[in-house]
Amino acid sequence: MLREDLKKALKESMLAHEAEKTSALRLINATLKDKDIAARSKGTMDGISDDEILQMFQSMVKQRNESIEMYKKGGREDLAAKEQAEIEIIQSFMPVQMTEEEIKTVLQSAIEKMGATTMRDMGKVMGTLKGEYAGKMDFSKASKMLKDLLG
Repeated sequence: MLREDLKKALKESMLAHEAEKTSALRLINATLKDKDIAARSKGTMDGISDDEILQMFQSMVKQRNESIEMYKKGGREDLAAKEQAEIEIIQSFMPVQMTEEEIKTVLQSAIEKMGATTMRDMGKVMGTLKGEYAGKMDFSKASKMLKDLLG
């Protein structure tokens, strides 16, 4: 489903002569193609799943946020703005992100359900959450919150 949405959006942006959006969508498609090729070498001939695509989107957003920080430190507001525009395009294909309160509620529920009590249980909890909330949860925030809850 996400693949079709990406192809349709790329076609529409090309027809509308939206250069920046077209460029961002081509970048997304190139990353997706790389992931598909890597998946084929592992025996998955259909490419990566929608959940893995959502994880890819999260990774791309995270990379761009890091770039924005670096560009702002270097006084390159123009490049930071370009990265922010790409983030908005990527996020348009993602489900609505969970709020901090929702993340905290889910974390507390997962800790209770799994009987997690120490930092050693953190990997197990995060692994379960990544499978269940791919694309919906900011896992860097969740990780920090989980450390606070378990620590």
